Amino acid sequence: MAKIKKIAAYTWEIQREGKMRVPARFFAKESMLSAIQQDNALIQLMNVAQLPGIINYAFAMPDIHLGYGFPIGGVAAFGLKNGVISPGGVGYDINCGVRLMRTQLSKADVLPKIEAIVKSLFAHIPSGVGSAGSIRLNATDEKQVLKKGALWAVEQGWGSESDLQFIEENGQMPGADPIAISERALQRGRPQLGTLGSGNHFCEIEYVEKIYDAPAAAAFGLFPDQIVISLHTGSRGFGHQVCDDQLHKMLRAAQHYGIDLPDRQLCCAPIESPEGREYLAAMACAANYAFANRQIIYGWIRTALAEALKLSLNEIRLETVYEVAHNIAKFENHRVNGVLQKVCVHRKGATRAFGPGHADVPEKYRAIGQPVLIPGDMGRYSYVLAGTEKAMTETFGSICHGAGRLMSRNQAKKAARGRDLFMEMKDRGVFVISNGRGTMAEEMPAAYKDVSDVVDAVDGAGIARKVARLRPLGCIKG
Repeated sequence: MAKIKKIAAYTWEIQREGKMRVPARFFAKESMLSAIQQDNALIQLMNVAQLPGIINYAFAMPDIHLGYGFPIGGVAAFGLKNGVISPGGVGYDINCGVRLMRTQLSKADVLPKIEAIVKSLFAHIPSGVGSAGSIRLNATDEKQVLKKGALWAVEQGWGSESDLQFIEENGQMPGADPIAISERALQRGRPQLGTLGSGNHFCEIEYVEKIYDAPAAAAFGLFPDQIVISLHTGSRGFGHQVCDDQLHKMLRAAQHYGIDLPDRQLCCAPIESPEGREYLAAMACAANYAFANRQIIYGWIRTALAEALKLSLNEIRLETVYEVAHNIAKFENHRVNGVLQKVCVHRKGATRAFGPGHADVPEKYRAIGQPVLIPGDMGRYSYVLAGTEKAMTETFGSICHGAGRLMSRNQAKKAARGRDLFMEMKDRGVFVISNGRGTMAEEMPAAYKDVSDVVDAVDGAGIARKVARLRPLGCIKG
C-alpha cells in the first residue's frame, strides 16, 4: 500500500522505481484494493512497466488477477521502432472473446422453456476439454480459416456478411500467415472448430434486467426483459499451441537481442524483428480461428433455439449486437503526447473500448461509442457498456473484460466440496448444464469478484459508461 498512490476516485498509480520505464496505473474501487493485493498481479504489472518501448503507463483494469507474464486485466502500448511484442501480453487463449446476440423474444416467452433451451444448446454445441465438432477441416480449408476468420465461416453458410460489421476487426485480423504455424498446432485445430471448450467458456441465456442509458440501449437494439445470448470462447487448442510454440522462440529472441527480462514469462522480441513479425503472423492466425469459431457456434445457437422453442428463425431473429476480443495485440492509431501515431496495443484479459466517432466503430453505433461486453459469473449479472473518449485519451481505448477471479481454480474446488452447485444455481433461478462437476466448482459465483464493482470502477473513472445489465436464466459450461 505504501507504493500505491491515489490519482483520482478510481485511479491508482505505482510510481517508477528500479528498472521501471514508466509508472503503473490501475483502476479500482477503494474497497477492492485488499482483494487485488492477494496475489502478485501488481508485481506483474510493475514488471510489464520494465519492457522496452512501453508508452505512458503499464495499465491494469479492476478485474486484475495473476496471469502468465502480464496480469490478466493488463494493457500496454509499445512504440513500433523501439517497442516489443510479448506472447505473455496476449495469453494462451488468443482472441478469447465474447459475442452478444439479441432476439425479439421476451423473458415471458422463454422462461417456461428454459430447461429445454439449455439442453438443446448443450446438445448442439460441443463442449469440454479436447471437445471435437462435426466440422472436419482438411489442410487447405484450415489455412483458409486462418487467413479469413469469420468470413470463411460466412462463406460456408454460417450466417451472412452483414454479421461481420459487428465483429471487432470485422472478424478478420490482417497479417495472418499460416507459414508461421507448426504442424502440431494445425493438427490440434482441425477437429475443434465450432466447439466451446472448457474452463470459464460458456453460452448463456440472459434477459435485459435494467437499462441505464436509453438512447445507447436503443442504438444497440436492446429493450427491457428482452432475451439475449452471450457466447464466450476463443481459439481452443489451436491458440494454446501457437502460444506455446512462440514462447520457446521468444525466450531465445530476448536473449539474442539483449533484452533484460524481469520475468521469463515476459519473453519478447522487437516488434520489427523477424521473431516479432513471425509471432504477429501466427497470433493473427489464431485470432482468425477464434473469430471463425464463434461465427460457427452462432449458427449452432440459432438451430438450438429454433428446435427448443419450435419457432422459425424469423420469429426468433437472432442478431449479433457486437463481438469483442479479450486476448490480442493490435496495431492502432492513438495520440501520444498530442501526436497521432501507430502503436502496438497488448490487451490481456482486457477489452477494446473505442469512443464515439471512431472510424472502427460500426456506423450504426458510431454516435454512441463501441459496445463493450462485460460478463460476470453465472449466478449474478453481466453488463453492456459503451466506450468513451476518455478511454481513448487515457487507456489506449481499453477497459476490463469480466469480473476477475477471487479464488484460484483449486481454491474454488476446495470451497465447493459437499455442495450441490447445480441445485444452488437452480435456486437462484439459473438452469446450468456442465460437462463436469469440476468445472462447476471452478466457476461457482463465489470464485469471482462481483462484476458490478468492476463495472462501477470503469464507469466511475469515465473510461466506459453503463448501458444495460443482463441477468442469467440458463447456461452451458465446458
